[in-house]
Amino acid sequence: MQQDQYRLAVIFGSVREGRFVTTVGEWFVRRAERRDDVKLDVIDLARPDGDGRGLGERIEAADAVVVVVPEYNHSFPGELKVAIDSLRAQWRAKPVGFVSYGGRGGGLRAVEQLRLVFAELHAPTVREVVSFHDAWAAFGPDGEPLDADAAADAATALLDRLAWWAPALRRARENAPYPE
Repeated sequence: MQQDQYRLAVIFGSVREGRFVTTVGEWFVRRAERRDDVKLDVIDLARPDGDGRGLGERIEAADAVVVVVPEYNHSFPGELKVAIDSLRAQWRAKPVGFVSYGGRGGGLRAVEQLRLVFAELHAPTVREVVSFHDAWAAFGPDGEPLDADAAADAATALLDRLAWWAPALRRARENAPYPE
């Protein structure tokens, strides 16, 4: 890995049948793949890991995490909560960003609740969020957002912020382990 690269785990946080997370998540992954400073690991909670590494090992290896999350009943999916809560130390001092989607709220209520969860795990969340309101109408049949410029700008802002936090916190963890 290049010195200026950071390892980004992107979690697809829905396992429902007919889920839209793959459309939103795959779009975000395509955006991130365009960058030279990101090394990606896509974690789809609905699909078993093909290389034998478990969630804990993959989050431990990451420098930053982006959670692609829908809003279900004004919150986030239960399976995502189980996945997050199955780990503890692996989250510490790792910046977390969000790509959210939903109806009128664009998934932002789910994000606000996830910020509380990650704060308890000592994982700082970044302010920038990519949010798709009325997501099913916001994407074309090609899997691209209809307002491509605004979506790309939001993704760039999120990835730029993580590009600052991820190496800074990686160096901090290397220099002094995060206190228990």
